[in-house]
Parts: sequence; structure tokens; C-alpha cells
Amino acid sequence: MSAQTGDIVEQYQPELGDPGEEAASVAAYAKDYLARVRGGELGSIPALAGLIVITGVFAVVHQGFLSAYNLEALVIQAAPIIVMAMGLIFVLLLGEIDLSAGTTGGLCSAILAVLMLRHGVSWAPALVIGLAAGVLIGLGMGWLRARVGIPSFVITLATFLAFQGVTLILVGGQGSVNLPDGSPLIKLENGFVPIWLGWTLLAVFVAGYAAIKVNDAIGRRRDGLGHAPYTVIAAKVVVLAALGAVFTYEMGVNRNLSTNAFFSNKAQGMPWVVVLLVVLYVAWHFVLTRTRYGRHLFAVGGNEEASRRAGVVVSRIRISAFAICSGMAAVSGVVAASLLQSVQSNAGAGNTLLLAVGAAVIGGTSLFGGHGRMIDAVLGGLVVAVITNGMSDLIQGANSAGYEWVVTGAVLLLAAGFDAVVRRGRTA
Repeated sequence: MSAQTGDIVEQYQPELGDPGEEAASVAAYAKDYLARVRGGELGSIPALAGLIVITGVFAVVHQGFLSAYNLEALVIQAAPIIVMAMGLIFVLLLGEIDLSAGTTGGLCSAILAVLMLRHGVSWAPALVIGLAAGVLIGLGMGWLRARVGIPSFVITLATFLAFQGVTLILVGGQGSVNLPDGSPLIKLENGFVPIWLGWTLLAVFVAGYAAIKVNDAIGRRRDGLGHAPYTVIAAKVVVLAALGAVFTYEMGVNRNLSTNAFFSNKAQGMPWVVVLLVVLYVAWHFVLTRTRYGRHLFAVGGNEEASRRAGVVVSRIRISAFAICSGMAAVSGVVAASLLQSVQSNAGAGNTLLLAVGAAVIGGTSLFGGHGRMIDAVLGGLVVAVITNGMSDLIQGANSAGYEWVVTGAVLLLAAGFDAVVRRGRTA
């Protein structure tokens, strides 16, 4: 080894650490993690365990459950639920609830569809108007909660009922409004990313994740704070890359079951809605974990009076949380409209809200406020989608939908009860 090379290694050795130091760091990290788990900080463990178990069960009883065709179906079915759950996490962190998120999404998608089909408005300005309507609805509900003092349960129950009527009036007696043929909005759930672009986006996402984790570890070490060992970071990056590669590869398979001599269109590549989910996740995760607003949101959810005395403007945090929730509900409504290629007169009035709340709670977000992460919406949404998809194939007959509801309700009740027990354990 040359003298110059030896100098470089010596310069960076304190930063990288020797193998013995890294091994000790990994052991200490594992010990601390187990202690936090025993203390009730389970994070994503229950949701991940549930997802793995139910996926394994359905994979055994259904030969094609993990096929590329069914994986695509799971993703596009879960997308509207995940998007709405992302918004609901903001109000759940404050210990509030938004019962009208489903009908808000239905109303905003109805506004979008009516503007496009009946008034000839282009999809882009119609989309902006629909999303803006969602944000304004949230601002109004947040103002009533923060300034007037009406409980969120009452406000959102009233708007839940009212928005169903408004949507019915907008759609009219036809029962549905179809999105115009060829609209880019339809491709959101029914169009596919080019295979090469899918692999490129995966590489960018994994590289970005690795860079952020390593940068955080270096910064915390420089400041004398505890950090995740580099071995643990590398393991997480490898797992993320492997899962992403498997999904991207499976989505590269032609899933068109109708291919024949007369019809040879291909369905290859991940759906565009996956890109939307990744963008939304990264953006809101950044807001919750790396901004002052996110810290204030958790503070208000944990102890409102202490936050107020610390100088946090609680009313603004509360209003903004409802605005974000309703805005995301509007996005969810657009995604659902893209899936169906139309907006029904009862859009958002069915099980949409219940599944979204269930997804957030199953993923690990507390109903009592102060605890939740954006990954909860993704994991919980996947659990709900797997249960719905798997049960629909497992149970046939006139009562199949009833059994699906019973199982989904039981899982939600179990998750809520688990949340209450863990919260009591933390308090103790």
C-alpha cells in the first residue's frame, strides 16, 4: 500500500469505524431495539407480521395469489385506501377524526368529472379545481373545530351526510359520470410505466434512501449522538432493493389475459399509481419527520396544553391537519375514479372511509393521538387489500361479502384493542 493510500485510509478510519467497533455497535443497537419493543414501541412489527402471515395463508390456498396479475390487482385496489389513510394520519395524530373523508373524495371527484364531461374543461384545470375544493373543505372543517370548538366527530358526521347529497345532485339521475375516453387520469390506475423507467425509478429511490440513512448516521455520529450502525443500514437497503426488484420484475410480465391472434395489447410495467404513491409517501414522510411543522403536529397530539405554552399555535396546526386530510381525500377520490373510469352517485359513501381508518390503525397509528408514521398507511392499506382480495377468492356464494366484512372488522377491532393495550403499557 502506498503512503498516500495509507494516509487516506487513516483519515477516514475514525468515520467508518473498525470491524470490532461496528460489531459492538450492532449488538448494542439490537439490545436497545429489543428493549424498546418490550417497552411497547413495536413500530411496524404487528402490521408486517400480519401482512406476511395472511399473504402466506392466501398464497397456500390460492395457487395464483402471488401471480403478477393478482399483484397488480392488489396494488390498484389498495391505492385509494392508502392515499386516504395518508391524509387521515394527520388528524389521527391530533386525536381527531374525519368521518367525511370518503364522501369528500367522492364529491371532489364528481366535481372533476362534471367539469370535464359536461362543461368541456380540460383535465388539468379540472383536476386543480377538484383538489382545491378538497383543501377548502378541510380548511372549513378545521376552522369549525379550532375556532368554534365543535367536536370533529359532529362536524365530519354532518359533512359526511351533506356531501353524499351534493354528490348525488351533481351526478344526477344517470347514476354515474364517465371520465372522457383517452383522459390521462384514466391511465393513473389503468396505464403502465415503461419497464426501463420502472427500473430507473427503483434505482433512484433505493439510492436516495441509502444516501439519507448514511448521511443521518454520519451527522449523528459527528454530534456525538446514537445512530443506526452502518451494517444495519446496509441490511435495510438490501432488503428494500430486493423487494423492489422482485415487484418491478413481476410487473414486467405481460398480464393481459386476453391476448390472442386478434388482440395482442400488452399490460407490462408497474401501474402509474405506484409512482404517485411513492411521491406522496416521500413528501409526507419528509413533512412529518424533518420539518418544524411535523414536530409541532406530534407535540400537539401528545400534549396540547404543553404545546400551547411552548408557543405552538395549536389552532393553525389543527386547521392545517384537516386541510391536508381533505386534500388527500380528494386525491383518493381521483384515484378511485381512475380505477372505475367513472364517478358514481354514491362515490365515497360506502366502505371507503372505514377501510382507510382501518388501514391507518392496523398499520400502527394510534387513535388517541401523538403516535403514527406515514408507513402505517402503506402497510395497513396492503393488509386490508390482501384480506379483501384473498377473501373474495376464498369464499364464494351469496354470503361471501358478509364474511369479508366480518374478517375485516375483526382485524380492525384487534388492531384498535392492541393499540389501547400498548398505550396503557407505555403509560404504566
